[in-house]
Amino acid sequence: MARIPGTGLAKGLAVTMRHMLRRSVTRQYPEVRPELPPRSRGVIALVEENCTSCMLCARECPDWCIYIDSHKETVPAPEGGRPRQRNVLDRFAIDFSLCMYCGICIEVCPFDALFWAPEFEYAEHDIRDLLHEKDRLATWVAHVPPPPAHEAGAEPPKEIAAVNRPVRGAARGIRPPGALPSRGEPG
Repeated sequence: MARIPGTGLAKGLAVTMRHMLRRSVTRQYPEVRPELPPRSRGVIALVEENCTSCMLCARECPDWCIYIDSHKETVPAPEGGRPRQRNVLDRFAIDFSLCMYCGICIEVCPFDALFWAPEFEYAEHDIRDLLHEKDRLATWVAHVPPPPAHEAGAEPPKEIAAVNRPVRGAARGIRPPGALPSRGEPG
C-alpha cells in the first residue's frame, strides 16, 4: 500500500487545531489550591510518641537523609519486677534536600511513626533550612489524611475479624481451652 505524502502532517495539524479551539483549564496556583490525590507524597510527618528509635528507617533509606539520636533510659519496674530500659528519642531529622520521596522509611516503620502528609509548600531560600527536625516534622501530622474507608463488601482486616469472630462452641456452652468458668457455671 502506498503512503500518501503529507498525511502525518495533516493529522498533526488536526490535533493542534482541536486543542487550540478547546477552552483552557489552567488554575492560577497561589489563588486556587490544587486538589491533590489522597495518597499524594508531599512531606514526611513524624508521630514522636510512636517512635522507638529502632533505626529501621535510617538504615533502609537509600539517600541516608534520616538522622536519629537517642539514649537509653531506665524505666522503674512494677512491684516485684526488674527495671527495664527503653530508648528515648533525642533527635529525629530528615534532610529534604537529599530525600527522593521513595517512601521506604514509611513502609519499614513497624510502629506507625512516619506518614505521608500531602503538603508540598515547604520551599526555602536556603538549602540548609530543608533539614527538618522532629518538632517541625511533628507539625505535619495535622495534615495527614485519615485512612480511606474499606470498600463495601470487602473482607474486614484480619485483626478485626479475629476480635469479632464468635468462639467455637460458645452457643453450646463449651469453653475454649484455658478459659475460666463464668460465675454460676460448674468448673
